[in-house]
Amino acid sequence: MKATPTILPDTGLPQPPQLQEVADGIYAYLQPDWTWMINNTGFLVGSDSVTVVDTCGTEPRTQAFIQAIRTVSDQPLRTLINTHHHGDHTYGNWLLPEATIIAQDKCRQAVIANGLSLQHLFPTANFGEVRVQPPFVTFAEGITVYVDALRLDVFHLGPAHTTNDSVVWIAEKKVLFAGDLVFKNCTPFVLEGAIAPYFTALERLRALGTDTIVPGHGPVCGPEALDEVAGYLRFIQEVAHAGVAAGLTPLEAARATDLGLYAGLSDPERIVGNLHRAYSELRGEPAGTPLPLLPIVREMEAYSGHPARCFA
Repeated sequence: MKATPTILPDTGLPQPPQLQEVADGIYAYLQPDWTWMINNTGFLVGSDSVTVVDTCGTEPRTQAFIQAIRTVSDQPLRTLINTHHHGDHTYGNWLLPEATIIAQDKCRQAVIANGLSLQHLFPTANFGEVRVQPPFVTFAEGITVYVDALRLDVFHLGPAHTTNDSVVWIAEKKVLFAGDLVFKNCTPFVLEGAIAPYFTALERLRALGTDTIVPGHGPVCGPEALDEVAGYLRFIQEVAHAGVAAGLTPLEAARATDLGLYAGLSDPERIVGNLHRAYSELRGEPAGTPLPLLPIVREMEAYSGHPARCFA
């Protein structure tokens, strides 16, 4: 893993983004503070084009990302891989008009179905102009992409964070772009995914033998982050079992819970959404069963005592 990320020139964003070369020609684009709608992306530089992993959730942030790529390469942005459908990873797709956009089948469906709905959840965000531009090359289980002779294995690992998670694995460099299957120093979120199958997904990632993980949110890390995510998910399951036994709603269970090891993670209110997912699984509902997003967001806000904070 290449060491310290480079702080990029001031973009007018609340915290400056960082560019970190994690292997030769492979870059992580990091966006502190990694809270709601503030994600990581990345790119790989080839001899005649650039392959991009995810975009950002607003026009200004995606434009800043493109400018960061241009500090490294002026080659066309020819390929874009979306790791999942959430708007913080896809709303900027339309700003790469020459790129072939690749994702899992259900990712395309969800991008279209969800549209620009996150704008209503985060009214304080500086979205600028955003348009729905779904992936148009899709796969069920996996696809191989090449950057010159370098092989990228893109494969589906949902349901986990969502129903349509994919990762980008560069075996030759032992680098993994994990999307939101991995949160580092941030609270994982599984409201639109599934907890029980998530553990299997993490085991598959552990078996890869990766040295370097670019998480969807948080600093570049190693495989220890897989154990940290798994530990948090087990914690949620334990709280859910106790809450159901006590006859508590997810919000009540969250309020009665000491976050302990996880108290210092950003966006702690996600425990409420995560408990709704755990309760769904305890009811025996199929993995990834849709849950009512807006009412659950309002419960998360009730837990924190303020509207969802979004600095995007």
